[in-house]
Amino acid sequence: MKKKDKLNYYRFLNLLPKKINDLYFKKLAGKFKLHNKSKKKNGFDPVTNIDRAIEIFLREEISKRFPKDGIVGEELKIKKSKSGFSWIIDPIDGTRSFIIGSPTWSNLISVNYKNDPTFGLVNFPMLKKYYITGANNNSYVVENKKFTKLKVIKSNSLSASKIAGNFFGWLTPNEQKKISKLTKLIRFPCSDALSYCQLCEGKLNAVLQCYNKIWDIHPLIPLIKNAGGYINTWDGKDPKIAGSIVASSSPALQKKILKLLKPVT
Repeated sequence: MKKKDKLNYYRFLNLLPKKINDLYFKKLAGKFKLHNKSKKKNGFDPVTNIDRAIEIFLREEISKRFPKDGIVGEELKIKKSKSGFSWIIDPIDGTRSFIIGSPTWSNLISVNYKNDPTFGLVNFPMLKKYYITGANNNSYVVENKKFTKLKVIKSNSLSASKIAGNFFGWLTPNEQKKISKLTKLIRFPCSDALSYCQLCEGKLNAVLQCYNKIWDIHPLIPLIKNAGGYINTWDGKDPKIAGSIVASSSPALQKKILKLLKPVT
């Protein structure tokens, strides 16, 4: 990617948290309506009118500035790219957290160049901070307009690592038994995108999740890599295909976790 393009996309991306927050707090807060879009019997896949409103807003903002770029969002139809650039959007990541009033939900946005996640933004309106990849291959957390560079804390030991994960509702009890050596080491809750951000801050050493869509994980890939972390699918493939994901702070730790996951891959 050209340096000029990097700066243009980064600068635009860095403007979005304020725009999203203004939209949410001035027009949308407290007005959500819940819909279950699951087609499975007794399934629960929540979406709200707020998800849709934020995605529509982001699509309009992106299309005004980058009319030839593609857009892939969780709630609306795909817009094909004519420029080589695509935007991957999850308007509310952690909808379950959102509907019960937990502050850990976020807005996830990725800029992909030739299908590779290049820039990532994770905005937490309720926590009043956001995480972003810079044009200089670094990752930052931004609070009160102050940019703090992110760096993982290396750990090679499974027993000494702070590992977060959530398999509830995804892995069967039998599948969890097959990886019991690993599940016994998971001592911290997984709070959707926030846990991956905490990995980048050095607060966690590894994060595991099941069955992600591309909009769940693409914005986090460059954020994690630029902070010095490692990320794969559970069977060791490129994380941009999404699915079940593991991210960690060192290649040795990543290798050990992937080995323990083999019985369920």
